Amino acid sequence: MPRLHARDYEHMLDLVAAVLEHPEPDRLGHLIADHLRESLGCGTVTFSGIDPATGAARAEGWAPEAMGRHVEDMVQRRILQQHPLIQYLAAGERRPVVVGDLCDGWRHSPWYSEARRDYGTTQQLGIPMATETAPVRAIVVARDGDFTDHDLAFVTRVHPLLVTADRHTRELRRLRAKTPLPVPDHGLTPRELTVLGLLAEDLTAAAIARRLSLSPHTVKRHLEKIYRKLGTNNRLSTVLLAKEAGLVT
Repeated sequence: MPRLHARDYEHMLDLVAAVLEHPEPDRLGHLIADHLRESLGCGTVTFSGIDPATGAARAEGWAPEAMGRHVEDMVQRRILQQHPLIQYLAAGERRPVVVGDLCDGWRHSPWYSEARRDYGTTQQLGIPMATETAPVRAIVVARDGDFTDHDLAFVTRVHPLLVTADRHTRELRRLRAKTPLPVPDHGLTPRELTVLGLLAEDLTAAAIARRLSLSPHTVKRHLEKIYRKLGTNNRLSTVLLAKEAGLVT
């Protein structure tokens, strides 16, 4: 596998920092797409949730922003056309894959023709997001020309970070739906609010670590920061104070 450069790791760190610091979960899909587009120098990036059994689909983020008017229609067409990545995801595959490698006659397919006509891209790279239940989720990166070995090495290395960022986003969105962001927020970061919300749902530190794809040590550090910011020193007093302050339900 080709060696990655210092700039590649800077892109990864920038992505992680941006996701963990961003307060609006509904915008995180766009943020991730934009960072990947810049890191890989590609034409378009789309982030979608797809239920192969029902044909339901939802675009959760894309770049560039100008794609917005057409993304939902495009995702629905891919469902009807049985885009090869959908079958790949439905089979439980989790490795990033060049979509042309899944399809005989890629350059004669409707997916190739439409992408080239609408966006000037000729190849696609699928990045599955591991989920336990439907809908399956994936990022599709597209560019004019083939993906290089260096591109594939970068995507392989950043893939676990993307999965973790996606889990953080989904948990933050779910918790935010239960408890809108309060004012003030006691200086807690979005990541700390997510950990606090799971703590209030009676999850142990180990369970929180599994839910967010973190190490127990990392969760412990988050809890220490939460305790310090709230002026507490244990789980019970922290959850009680957080409920009184409207931070959690």
